Amino acid sequence: MPLSTHFKRSEFACHCQCGFDTIDAATLEILEAVRQHFDAPVTVTSAARCRAHNASVGGASRSQHLYGRAADIKVRGVDPEAVRDWIAERFPQASLGLYLTFVHVDTRSDGPARWQG
Repeated sequence: MPLSTHFKRSEFACHCQCGFDTIDAATLEILEAVRQHFDAPVTVTSAARCRAHNASVGGASRSQHLYGRAADIKVRGVDPEAVRDWIAERFPQASLGLYLTFVHVDTRSDGPARWQG
């Protein structure tokens, strides 16, 4: 079922298939804006995570993925640094982590946090 113009709920589901598939509306708004701005497909590589799956992938104990407020994304044909920079400019309240192949985006209430992984 579509959540927005370009994203389906299944794209945000926990990878362990436990059924947890929550995504925060503010996070979804950022991802939709990224998709529209870059006019390229956005792949969500990780979003909602249950506690067991988060632990199995080495996620932080207070990871925003646990609350459905985070997504790790790749934009086809766009360098992750360019994606991070655009989000930081357009959504200064977003927390952003830059990694070699993806960008972590979250909408924590005590942010924004910025880091490079």
